[in-house]
Amino acid sequence: GFFKSYAVEVDIKDASNATCLYADWMMRFLITYESNNGDYKTTTLNLSSNVTHNGSVCGNDTQAALVAVQFGEGHSWSINITKNNETYQGDFITLTYNTNDTAVFPDAKRKGPVTVLVKDPSRPVLLNTVFVCHSSFVIEAGNTTQIFWNITMQAFVQNGTVSKNETRCPADTPTSAPTVPPTTANVTTASTTTMSPAPTTAPKPVENPDTGNYSLKSGNKTCFLATVGLQLNVSQDKPLLININPKTTIADGACGNTTATLKLNDGNSTLIGF
Repeated sequence: GFFKSYAVEVDIKDASNATCLYADWMMRFLITYESNNGDYKTTTLNLSSNVTHNGSVCGNDTQAALVAVQFGEGHSWSINITKNNETYQGDFITLTYNTNDTAVFPDAKRKGPVTVLVKDPSRPVLLNTVFVCHSSFVIEAGNTTQIFWNITMQAFVQNGTVSKNETRCPADTPTSAPTVPPTTANVTTASTTTMSPAPTTAPKPVENPDTGNYSLKSGNKTCFLATVGLQLNVSQDKPLLININPKTTIADGACGNTTATLKLNDGNSTLIGF
């Protein structure tokens, strides 16, 4: 196993007892919480062997499908999936963890359920195809990191049968085969016509980020100090470089006895934690 955790299999039936949504996947969660003595600790929340899926619904053209699972001592996870013409796509993911679970949060200062809502970053999937992703991928939100792998899922299943047509996640897609150097045999039969490559415009260099001075105080004393220039390289459809502007960035966080957390918010939905 890539991670020690249990697999979840959810097979939701419609009124005629035909499968309308099928999902089989593995996941675990890393959660940072404040302990009773003011320290911040990171714990691992795994699925238990006893998982229920109360509240899951098929969905239709006007209502979102919902996969909802409950596990452990008051923990739950769900994703709602919307249908749009020829595709379906995850909308929002909701994780609720319960710090009253002393096996996972033995010394949590805050007691009770905590809910984290995050937008699903996955791309749309064609209807009547099953989404498959064996590779692991990570979604971070607030003080949680959600890790998923070995996913097989199809929403809005037609005729009660999970499709054999797959849509693979980008991480599962094999890279292009390396170019084979020409041998003496194929050089003599290859065309000798050559074409000069089209000139390319050099990309505009991105300026170095401005250096910011960020600090936290505990009472009248500075307990965390960072002098740093920050640039993010975001891998989406196109690479995106983002410089963090110190003039518009707010520092927040807390200092404990043995750990400290610095959170930088640039005001444009970018949150960086140290």
